Amino acid sequence: MSQALIIVARGVRTLTYGILSVVLAVLLADKGLSPTLVGVLFTVALIAGAVWAAVLSQIADRVGRRTILIVAGLMTTLSALLLAWANGFPLLLLAVALGTVSPSAAEVGPFGALEQAMLAQIVAAQRRTRAFAVYNLVGTFAIAVGALAASIFSRTTLLWAYGLSGLLLAACYAGLGSEVELRAAQPARHAAAHPASLPAKGFGVVERLTALFGVDALAGGLVVQSFIAYWFHLRFGVDERVLGELLFGANLLAAFSFLAAARLAERFGLLNTMVFTHLPSNVLLALVPLMPTLPLAMAVLWLRFALSQMDVPTRQAYTMAIVPPQERARAAGLTNAIRPGAQAISPILAGLAVQHAAFGLPFYLAGAIKIVYDLALYRIFKPVKLRD
Repeated sequence: MSQALIIVARGVRTLTYGILSVVLAVLLADKGLSPTLVGVLFTVALIAGAVWAAVLSQIADRVGRRTILIVAGLMTTLSALLLAWANGFPLLLLAVALGTVSPSAAEVGPFGALEQAMLAQIVAAQRRTRAFAVYNLVGTFAIAVGALAASIFSRTTLLWAYGLSGLLLAACYAGLGSEVELRAAQPARHAAAHPASLPAKGFGVVERLTALFGVDALAGGLVVQSFIAYWFHLRFGVDERVLGELLFGANLLAAFSFLAAARLAERFGLLNTMVFTHLPSNVLLALVPLMPTLPLAMAVLWLRFALSQMDVPTRQAYTMAIVPPQERARAAGLTNAIRPGAQAISPILAGLAVQHAAFGLPFYLAGAIKIVYDLALYRIFKPVKLRD
């Protein structure tokens, strides 16, 4: 029951992320904010989401995971009310500073981190990657549905849906059983299970993973989907219809790749699946601007998306598997927080991307940085033993 509620909560939340990714900028502009102030609010939203994810995950096992998530759900409703009714910049700033507004459809706030820790708590180790695959599959489809809904329903309806989602989230989390909380007996049993692992204190396993994931996220900021669409428009002169088909196909392949990742991980291991699916996808990324025709460029990009997201469920399962249970909430908090934190500087990266879009420099840079990330991840973590 708890696993199903976590999946439902993920779907409800990411549905609203998809809605906000379409309507938020227009909503703020219609309230009289300049493009600069809209950019400021987006940056604050991402930074606040990262900070709250990192901070609340550190105290969740003392306060209670369910308690933190219920409060965060209610904060979502408060953010929706402020976005709907506030017109001045200070109140809108408060709305995004609560850490539950996602301008990019990426995970923000404590939700993802604590949900991942809870899934790891209640799902057996051998089924964990498959559970994370379903978790991400639901989230990806919900974002797509939310974006589609934003083109159908009125803005008032969408804001009401966003506010209602916070109450639904609180209800889902209130319905979770006590098994999602950290068991008091676990720390002693696991404390010395694998002395060969990287140190748990100082700049240990969690911090190294977080740093590496930050490098990956930073490189990803060079080739966000909006830039990919812009580059295809400049290079091949395609219109919005073709771009929509291109990105729909890319996201569809990425979503179904989550299920394939679970099967590969069961056979070859989590780290091997993470690295040896991500590595060729980054080579393909660097090849996209070298393609002479639109069909070839689309085919290479689609093939890249069919591989590039396989590391998402495996990365989450791996993070949960290399730390003891009492470290899972903290590990998920830091590794989740680094991604919106890195995205917060995406306006700077976007400037570089636009200036050099014609000959594809961002594709080369992103591919190269991500390849270095893959090789470093494998070298550093290959000796680390899983705790499960």
